[in-house]
Amino acid sequence: MPNSPSETPRPAGPPRRVKAQRRGPLLVEGPVEVELEDGTTVSSDRFQVALCTCRRSRRYPWCDTSHRARSSGTGDGPATD
Repeated sequence: MPNSPSETPRPAGPPRRVKAQRRGPLLVEGPVEVELEDGTTVSSDRFQVALCTCRRSRRYPWCDTSHRARSSGTGDGPATD
């Protein structure tokens, strides 16, 4: 079960906080290390990072707010100049 206690020991220190948003990225308290599907690892030492969940980001796995341009909510697109 996903919420059951694990038998493996937890790393020292406080747990990472992850904030899930309905139409946005996952916000993760940093620093973080992310393992991608191909096995490569990317890392960030920032105090908080946004992880892309829509896969539209040009900087995947980091969110670049590309989800805003194509979101299917109100029908309002981004402002153009």
